Amino acid sequence: MNALRPARVTDDPVLSILAPNALECLTRLRGDLRLGLPVILTGDGAACFVVPVETLSSERHTALLSEGAIGEVVLTRHRAAMLGLHGLPDAEVLSIALPAQAGIDWLLRLADPALSGVQAAAMPQLRISAGKTIHRAAIALAKSAQLLPATLVVPVEDAVNAAMRHGLSIMDANLILSELTRARVQYPVASARLPMTVHEAGQVHVYRPDDGGIEHYAIEIGSPDRSRPVLVRLHSACFTGDVLGSLKCDCGPQLNAATAAMAAAEGGILLYLNQEGRGIGLANKMRAYALQDQGLDTVEANHHLGFDDDERDFRIGSALLARLGIASVRLLTNNPAKVAMLQAQGITVSERVPLRVGQTAQNAHYLSTKAAKSGHLLK
Repeated sequence: MNALRPARVTDDPVLSILAPNALECLTRLRGDLRLGLPVILTGDGAACFVVPVETLSSERHTALLSEGAIGEVVLTRHRAAMLGLHGLPDAEVLSIALPAQAGIDWLLRLADPALSGVQAAAMPQLRISAGKTIHRAAIALAKSAQLLPATLVVPVEDAVNAAMRHGLSIMDANLILSELTRARVQYPVASARLPMTVHEAGQVHVYRPDDGGIEHYAIEIGSPDRSRPVLVRLHSACFTGDVLGSLKCDCGPQLNAATAAMAAAEGGILLYLNQEGRGIGLANKMRAYALQDQGLDTVEANHHLGFDDDERDFRIGSALLARLGIASVRLLTNNPAKVAMLQAQGITVSERVPLRVGQTAQNAHYLSTKAAKSGHLLK
């Protein structure tokens, strides 16, 4: 049965091959949500229209609620707590029945801290319950699309008919959750020699995940000796630090220090992972920066947006190392979680090499928060 169009069943082998598989369907759903196009999720004997609040238009909001069912807004526990809601169920994803007077402006303010205006004291009595499978899948989809984790969910009676009538994608919520938690396969796409300022012997390898997402890069600096532990840095992309020289973080100096250390050692591997803003994307990172300007620390800002402390998937790093034939590393990091992750994935970390650079007056609070709340070793 096709995951995107469950109404179409065929024994024709050619059509079966041409039909999208679960992963391809998931990628379609992610694209639909970024465009503000509702999708239909099924699970636990129910079915619902789902659309992120961030991309919801007033016209589609009206059309969805005209279906007659009572809608819900789905938030993470982090976001609900930052809104000052009390008596929250013990669940990471929460469903809130929409009050009768709640329009699209109310939804937008509930989801986006920049619009403000919604606090617990100003809210009507809300009916909040623990999220079910569809709710958890809705939030996971929004996060995977790097949208604010807040969605409008509206029950639908005949899911297959609604999908066909409106031309919407439909997928099982359990299947979505399974695919989103699965480690992605990283396929090599291209490699080329690249002389660099830090070392003339350089080579860039580009890898593309099997979900068609953004590529990640492995940069060889010098000539790494794979028979011995290789000096390696897992570096998450930081446009503001790496490119703009931001003083709010230590990413740029860490990148430069790591490549210099590899050049001095005549060999190393820089894994440049496109997981901007600890995996929440540049737009949400800028939202978090705006909240930090209001006095929140980096963890609190992520929670205020509805995200976890860190949304990155460091399994990508171990997958790339395996592709490169590297089984043992000397890891340039201050983050013990990276060491634990690589070891859990079968990569031997023979040594953690500290990388304490880039401290400024502007990032002192940021670094102290990383040490206190994320366990980074900065002393």
